[in-house]
Amino acid sequence: MELVAIAVDFKIISSHLVIGITVVRTIRITWNYRRLVTILLCCWLNAYFGASAQPVSPPTSSSPPTSSASALTIIAGDTSGAGAVDATGANARFSRPSGVTVDANGNVYVADYKNRTIRKVTPAGVVTTLAGTALASGSADGSGAAAQFQGPIGITADAVGNLYVADTDNSIIRKITPAGVVTTLAGTAGVIGSADGNGAAAQFRGPFGVTLDGTGNLYVADTFNDTIRKITPAGVVTTLAGTAGTSGTADGAGAAAQFNEPQSIVADAAGNLYVADGLNHTIRKITPAGVVSTLAGTAGALGSADGVGVAAQFRFPSGITIDRTGNLYVADNDNQTIRKITPAGVVTTLAGTPLLVGSTDGIGAAARFRSPADVTADAAGNLYVADLSNRTIRKITP
Repeated sequence: MELVAIAVDFKIISSHLVIGITVVRTIRITWNYRRLVTILLCCWLNAYFGASAQPVSPPTSSSPPTSSASALTIIAGDTSGAGAVDATGANARFSRPSGVTVDANGNVYVADYKNRTIRKVTPAGVVTTLAGTALASGSADGSGAAAQFQGPIGITADAVGNLYVADTDNSIIRKITPAGVVTTLAGTAGVIGSADGNGAAAQFRGPFGVTLDGTGNLYVADTFNDTIRKITPAGVVTTLAGTAGTSGTADGAGAAAQFNEPQSIVADAAGNLYVADGLNHTIRKITPAGVVSTLAGTAGALGSADGVGVAAQFRFPSGITIDRTGNLYVADNDNQTIRKITPAGVVTTLAGTPLLVGSTDGIGAAARFRSPADVTADAAGNLYVADLSNRTIRKITP
């Protein structure tokens, strides 16, 4: 939990209002997350000043980013406003879609944070509510609309169609069967901490990201504990890397490694984990033995530069996924772009242009996002993006 102080300085420059926002982390005493407060404030600014608002500063890279010819389209939702309407395509409404995953049949599932629901989007773009009731907060297990969430952010799917959800504001991990039956897998709603243990005895502190490995183990980016947790199929929770309450940038094994509000996590076929380490502005790799290294970016070096390994730069990466050939894709939230990282660590910009905000569909750098929060990949190599502040689900074709 964090108390976040926000200072806003307004200056008039060349008839444009330029906004400087400083978010200062202090003690954790209330559910007021840095990421969500920053995003919600940006949403207000965007709504107030409109899509014509210009970025605060130019990209730090002196050369233009490298974009591939990947086409971006909206498959569900509309930028005109928030809501909870189930419908097809642009007639559907979301309210802060924060996490996305896709199942073997090509259905996309969305953690609709502000609606406190889990939504389903079919390949035809038909949106329904799988679990929860819009704006009905709580922690009740149950089927469909009878279940309650407090603020779901992370979501992943297993091979048989079960979903696993990081119910962030409840500090618990939930499971949803294909029939929509919701149970609590680990943690106890409202009980915040870092204790390892079985099921309800385990504790989390605002977990954002979840992923599965090939043997059914679930991994959690326990964001405000600054740790990566492991949950076995039997529900046993342990801490794989990092030390609760100790943020930092150190690479190392197990508890010697440090993170700074890890946002999202994904596993490859060999059992390696990749973490979008939000406030370090880096992508980290964790071996099955728990050895942590920095794959791309340099801690504290914000920017948008493409490059290899530490030469690349990110600006608050918040979502990460992997395709069948081992390429990683990153929702680079504050850069308003989707980035690609090859197995060799080569980082390029796949879609969007750094710091340019909007909702335009298009190819490569011509596309625009507004706080892309998460990204997932299907078996055919298509990407789906939770475009949080546009309140839409976007698709990027190979």
